[in-house]
Amino acid sequence: MTQTYRCWAEVDRTALRHNAEIARKRIGKAEMLAVVKANAYGHGMLGVAEALANEVQLFGVANLEEALGLREKVKHPIITLSPTLPDERASVVEHGIIPTISGFEEAEAFSKHGRVSINFKVDTGNGRMGVVERESVEVFKRVTALTNIEIHSVSTHMPVSNEDAEYTKDELVRFGKIVDQLRARVPAKFKVHVLQSAGTLAFNERPYEVVRAGVILYGISPLPEFQDILKPAMTWKARIGLIRDLPKGASISYGRTFITPQPMRVATLTAGYADGYPRHLSNVGAEMLVRGKRCPLLGRVTMDLMVIDVSHVPDAQIGDEVVLMGKQGDAEIPCVELADKAGTITWEITTRVGQRVKRVFV
Repeated sequence: MTQTYRCWAEVDRTALRHNAEIARKRIGKAEMLAVVKANAYGHGMLGVAEALANEVQLFGVANLEEALGLREKVKHPIITLSPTLPDERASVVEHGIIPTISGFEEAEAFSKHGRVSINFKVDTGNGRMGVVERESVEVFKRVTALTNIEIHSVSTHMPVSNEDAEYTKDELVRFGKIVDQLRARVPAKFKVHVLQSAGTLAFNERPYEVVRAGVILYGISPLPEFQDILKPAMTWKARIGLIRDLPKGASISYGRTFITPQPMRVATLTAGYADGYPRHLSNVGAEMLVRGKRCPLLGRVTMDLMVIDVSHVPDAQIGDEVVLMGKQGDAEIPCVELADKAGTITWEITTRVGQRVKRVFV
């Protein structure tokens, strides 16, 4: 079936479920909110949701468009994790989506469209969304008094859980005090969520009622010491479109940034930066797998094509599968390797995998 694909990503359902089980063992009885925003971190939102439907209790997306697409596939509660634009509020209410709100005025605007269940966000240090923590208790009391507002959950987001353990521990203590105040002063029953992937792995002493599992579901750990317990779900592949023998002194790709130092056998691949392979991986030692052997990328990544050295793979043929990320035999190109060489993070590598890359669930 995959013989017709020029560039595709195989997504392993078993790996997704394994990773969900790893998360489940760390959070006990808490509900699991599977974060499937950004096309499930590039893995394919609908396919991932289908694979995890029996493993999780809620789904999280970035916006209304993603929520409506997902609603066609699942009946689970869906939370939008980014701000809702004013002209989207009526549709959010109509379709029973749970919006995340960051202030009284926003909640009041939602209440004018009818009964709505909301996620009340507190800003404990991320700075992007939420009511600042010193005002959160008073604002929460005002929000709960609004006629059409129900509180589904209260949440915050940790900005350095994979970088600064001391700040994160202090932040969790501060947030815990806010939660205790809210529950003491406001009769409304609500759930709480703060732990995301790094929190689930390393700061799970108090998981509350809901945990947001994101990148760990896809088998990528934000903390290197936990990578071995996860299974990467995506194997990203392309094909050899041409094989050519070049003499010494031949230039490769735009800018002539690579000149062959000796006669070389090179393969042109059917993928490029339009498929999401980072152009920043040009000339930084990036490699790919052909017949289980690492093959260096030569010159610049271009929009639709790139060139690798297959001089040491004499049996390579046109049409062969090339692994851009993932395993082939005993060899592996892990996501973190691509991220490090491109000067970015693993989240960006997978979410950049392009729309023309076919997702094949296996």
